[in-house]
Amino acid sequence: MPGVKTPEKNDQIISYYALRILIGVTGVLLPLLLIIGNLIANSTLNIEFSVSDYYDNGTAGDILVGVLFVLGFFLMTYKGYDRTDSMAANLGCFFALGVALFPTTSNNNMVHSLHFVFAVLLFSVFIFFSIYLFRKTDPQKATTKQKDNRNRVYLVCGIAMILCIIGIALSMIFFESFSQTWHLVFWFESIALMSFGISWITKAEFLFLKDGHGGK
Repeated sequence: MPGVKTPEKNDQIISYYALRILIGVTGVLLPLLLIIGNLIANSTLNIEFSVSDYYDNGTAGDILVGVLFVLGFFLMTYKGYDRTDSMAANLGCFFALGVALFPTTSNNNMVHSLHFVFAVLLFSVFIFFSIYLFRKTDPQKATTKQKDNRNRVYLVCGIAMILCIIGIALSMIFFESFSQTWHLVFWFESIALMSFGISWITKAEFLFLKDGHGGK
């Protein structure tokens, strides 16, 4: 009966909106949580060279690994609209766990390299979501002004993540000394994480970007 299915569908829509917000919030808050964790553990506001360098930083390291596992769990439970969404989210889960389990601070060169590979692949999944998956439109539904606005946000977030990855590579290759002094890698990573988070929060049709229905 239609009256039985509708509440179940509405409950599912609400849960997915909440899940998207939770995924987004983890990205937005992670850099700030690391700074706060470092302050609590070591009584200093000194910034590490990169987000990953907080691994061996007491409370901040625990926060980093914990958030990556939580993010991986959230992505694993996310199914999206079709199989592509689910597969991308599952890959994101795998890569997030890889980043957590293979620390960049390890003395083992293979572990260090695997961390870098997993991190690049994880951000690639984030970019894929923002630039492609989130901007897809249901052909059976009319495109709303809010959907157009959300698509602009997704595109800006995706481009920002790409530029941040390029910035990280350039700063490490050509401006290593300057990068270490001004913590460029950390700030590029922070901007990329916040861009990722904003795109997912936007996908939840948060506040003024809400359509009022569950369409793409």
